Amino acid sequence: MVEHMTDYAEARRKMVDNQLRTTDVTHREVLDAMGAVAREDFVPAASRQIAYLDREIGVGGGRKLPAPSALGRLLQLADPRENQRVLLIGAGSGYAAAVLARIAGSVVALESDAELVAAARLALAGEKNVEVAHGPLAAGMAARAPYDLIVYGGSVADSPQGIFGQLAEQGRLIAVEGFGSAAVAKVYVKDGAVVSSRRVFTLSMPPLTELAREPAFAF
Repeated sequence: MVEHMTDYAEARRKMVDNQLRTTDVTHREVLDAMGAVAREDFVPAASRQIAYLDREIGVGGGRKLPAPSALGRLLQLADPRENQRVLLIGAGSGYAAAVLARIAGSVVALESDAELVAAARLALAGEKNVEVAHGPLAAGMAARAPYDLIVYGGSVADSPQGIFGQLAEQGRLIAVEGFGSAAVAKVYVKDGAVVSSRRVFTLSMPPLTELAREPAFAF
């Protein structure tokens, strides 16, 4: 547990060494970005002292910040590049957008909860290549399309069919489909009119609740 603000930089270093590297996150830009972004600035004040534990943290609106190791694996799979335009769907309080902004050319961070939008805009005020957009997650952000990379910031129930049209040619979409320990990280690639997909690994991510399937009626 971090006791004082002066310990946060050391906590970030330990997060990279003990949580990311030990779960096979080796992507240099992801490691550097997560080691630089102040995760404590993206959680409620009451949770700042646990900001660097490898656990999910509630940020309001029914949304949770992913555990650092899970986010690191997701972003390594996404493999963002410095010349890419990225859409992050489910920005939450803005932490993943801040990490992506350290790597990619520009980031559109889409969030549906108005309070989280305000919090993310405040936390990301110093990032010149991030736009926090307010709108329904299921719709994406067609007005800023096409995107070289689309990343879902939490798990979803099904493949995001309606979003593929917002990908650039050879663009990639990263989604964690399913919930809990059975959820699977998948990569979609757009090649003309065809979108191919591959399952990569299981990954537990907090759900984007509005993109979760409605539970079946139980008799």
